[in-house]
Amino acid sequence: MLGGLTAVPPLSMDMYLPALPKVTDALGSPAATVQLTLTACLTGMALGQLVVGPLSDRFGRRRPLLIGLAIYILATAACALAPGTALLIVFRLIQGLAGAAGIVIARAVVRDLYDGLAMARFFSTLMLISGVAPIVAPLIGGQILRFTDWRGIFLLLTVVGILLTLLVVRRLPETLPPARRHTGGTRDALATMRGLLADRVFTGHVLVGGFTFAALFAYVSASPFVVQEIYGASPQVFSLLFGINSVGLIIVGQVNGRLLVGRVSLERATAVGLSLITAAAVALLVMTSGVFGRVGLVPLAIALFVLMSSMSLVMPNAQTLGLQRAPHAAGSASALIGTSSFLIGAVASPLVGIAGEDTAVPMALVQLASVLVAGAAFVFLCRPGTGTKATLTAARHDVTTTALPAPATEAAGTPCREGADEA
Repeated sequence: MLGGLTAVPPLSMDMYLPALPKVTDALGSPAATVQLTLTACLTGMALGQLVVGPLSDRFGRRRPLLIGLAIYILATAACALAPGTALLIVFRLIQGLAGAAGIVIARAVVRDLYDGLAMARFFSTLMLISGVAPIVAPLIGGQILRFTDWRGIFLLLTVVGILLTLLVVRRLPETLPPARRHTGGTRDALATMRGLLADRVFTGHVLVGGFTFAALFAYVSASPFVVQEIYGASPQVFSLLFGINSVGLIIVGQVNGRLLVGRVSLERATAVGLSLITAAAVALLVMTSGVFGRVGLVPLAIALFVLMSSMSLVMPNAQTLGLQRAPHAAGSASALIGTSSFLIGAVASPLVGIAGEDTAVPMALVQLASVLVAGAAFVFLCRPGTGTKATLTAARHDVTTTALPAPATEAAGTPCREGADEA
């Protein structure tokens, strides 16, 4: 169920990807304008998390989640009826704002119930579950386009939203009891976020996750045009390649969660992932810039596979390391992690199309620049060499590193396990 909530972003974006060229033709808009429908959804998900996260710390997890899902259903149905690009962008923004509830609250629920090693493994499991969505979504989107137009994709997403809402109503208990909720208003919520951002290590992991996500979203945003327009592949071939990359994401995620966590420090696994992403981004830039002449689709697809797969060594570990430092403000911490990722990704999205539809160089440049910034944040803010041993020990013994004190209503050090049995 939590995997279904975290699957809202790939379902909302990836099922729609094969239709981007067709939306461009149907609405008579340039590719850069149609890509703004992705940017709007991504921006909405970023800003929505910043609002829903603190609200879930104050009112509990269920109520904000159910309200967000209800609005998501209405906005998605409106996308299917949009008469033009401008309104589609507006409805996609609202869809993203509402869909943010699922992402941020799913992470907060995990933080409510798990610590240390268990949390790292659960995030890797979520990567597996939510990773199925990028595989299935474009495949479904490509098949829908064989029978109907792009509007049918949003109708199916509306049905998915309804089913997910019913599942939450029936199966998800409240994981944040009243004794652990924050009673303050907006000022206290902002103070909590300032305290989190003042923690150098937390901010470092936020930036690592955010800029890694930007490299991923540069691929998500540009690949429909690169694969279909530049290399002439069909929507079905594009969907197949996208699915293969997502399989790599899942496999590496399971290697991380089942084999590496508890044996290798989270910092070391993150460093390996960043190195592999950097190597893949360099290879993509060399190939797309024509240094060795025109390169076919196969070498490009291999480099993209390495880049995508390596994300599973960075993103779940960065989330775990960041959330470990805020056990008593999980909603706010989750909001900052998610918001930074989606905002940075939203900036990356239009940059990949800045040189038009006939070159993939901007995609490779954005990916390389993003991973270099992530690496710099990892080295200079997280400073992995000073905390590797401590983090490995904490993971083995489920010890939480805390950046903020416990609220007055709860004694410091109380395990966050209420509701675990019910979940």
